[in-house]
Amino acid sequence: MGPLKGLKIIEIGGIGPGPFCAQMLADLGADVIRVDRSQNPYGTDNLEYVAWHRNRKSISVNLKKPEGIKTILRIIEQSDALIEGFRPGIMESLGLGPDICLKKNPKLIYGRMTGWGQDGPLSQAAGHDINYIAITGALHAIGRKDECPAPPLNVLGDLGGGGMMLAFGIMSALYETR
Repeated sequence: MGPLKGLKIIEIGGIGPGPFCAQMLADLGADVIRVDRSQNPYGTDNLEYVAWHRNRKSISVNLKKPEGIKTILRIIEQSDALIEGFRPGIMESLGLGPDICLKKNPKLIYGRMTGWGQDGPLSQAAGHDINYIAITGALHAIGRKDECPAPPLNVLGDLGGGGMMLAFGIMSALYETR
C-alpha cells in the first residue's frame, strides 16, 4: 500500500544513502528488490540491517558471473528505476552501466549515488558522511564553543543530503517520464 504502489525499483546493495533512499521508496509502497552479494550480508541478528532494509525483498546474485548479470538485466527490463552507490566505473565494469541498462529498458531511471560525483579530483575516493559535512563547513556548527565538534550520526550528508535527494531525483525523473 502507499502512493508508490506499482513502482518497481531494483537496488544494487550498498551502504548509506542508497539503502536509505530505497527504504523511503519502499515505505511509500514501491516494490523494491535489493540485490545482495551474499544471502546473509550483515547477519540476521544485526538490527541495523533489519531496520535499514525493511519493506523490500532481497535476492542474492553474484555480479561477477555472466549468469548474475543476465539475471539483473532481466529484472531491469521490468523495472522503473535502479539505485546504485558504487564508485565511478564499477557498474560499467560489471556490465550494468547506464548505457547497457538503458538499451534493455529505455524508460529506466538510473539513480547513482557516489561520494564525490562521477568525475573530478575526489571521484575515486571513498566518501563518508563526516567527510562531506567537514569539507562543507557544516561540521563546524556542531558542538560547543572551544571544543572539538561532536561526531554526528550520518543524518546530514548520507541521509538528508544523499538518500533524500536521490529519492527526490528519482521521483522527479519518473514524474517527467510519465
